[in-house]
Amino acid sequence: MKQQPDISYQNDTALDEAMVALAEKIDRWTLARGNEPATAYPPLSIYRQEAPTELISYLQEPSLCLIVQGKKRVFLGEETYYYDKDHYLITAVDLPIIAQIFEASSNDPYLGLTLKLEKKQIAQMLLDDHISISRNQASDRGLVVSKIELEIVQAILRLIDLLEHPADIPVLAPLIQREILYRLLISEQGKRLQQIAMVGSHSHQIARAIEWLKENYAKSFKVEDLATYSGMSTSSLHYHFRALTAMSPLQFQKRLRLNEARQLMLMEQKDATTAAFEVGYESPSQFSREYSRLFGNPPSRDIKKLHETTMH
Repeated sequence: MKQQPDISYQNDTALDEAMVALAEKIDRWTLARGNEPATAYPPLSIYRQEAPTELISYLQEPSLCLIVQGKKRVFLGEETYYYDKDHYLITAVDLPIIAQIFEASSNDPYLGLTLKLEKKQIAQMLLDDHISISRNQASDRGLVVSKIELEIVQAILRLIDLLEHPADIPVLAPLIQREILYRLLISEQGKRLQQIAMVGSHSHQIARAIEWLKENYAKSFKVEDLATYSGMSTSSLHYHFRALTAMSPLQFQKRLRLNEARQLMLMEQKDATTAAFEVGYESPSQFSREYSRLFGNPPSRDIKKLHETTMH
């Protein structure tokens, strides 16, 4: 009897080869560009880091994040997520996260990319394409780590190749991004992206609340008013907000404020008191306590440490 080829082995080999090719392309690209993340296709950013980083805080937009070399951890609320070349990370809504690259060196630099995902594109694909839509109303976590898939890597390779042909990007890049979105939507994590885009779902309503908080993080608010704005009861807002973000609305706002204050001190050289007032704190001492609890050091010491790390 003729032995059948091992399809799973062939797929693993193809995936390994595709990841090696992607690592080589990102390595060349980042070296040639002086480690500038921005590319000629705005949704796509490419990163290189030759040493482990301190804790970095930022607002992560809905994105596909992929690592081809190195390792990274992401903190969401009290939860920690790890990912590497064998896994990708998806964020389905804007989330205030803290991240750290913990495996990187000059010989084996961290190499990765981020592709932003547009909610409108997802919604349009659900309308246009024959994709099985989950009617589950439950709100899943808005951040997830999944096993990398060959088809996604192959599509990203084509997207990276397009950067060498800028004239083709306006026509071909959106088509490749559409393919990547399709792959994500039919994956085991697709329902997370579907729920965010489906009007009337709890996740869609929470995404609306998140958008308000993002635009008004320096303002005081009542949870009852945020619930009304989102079209939910107060108890439903609390439950589904925590399910999606691992935080309450007030904790979410606090993370937004602390992230923004850190950026003001780091990038605009604002002192701690000024930054605290600008992001909505009324008490500098409370700001310092909460900042230290989140980042591990008081504001002035933390910013000094970040500057020293950048200089080296």
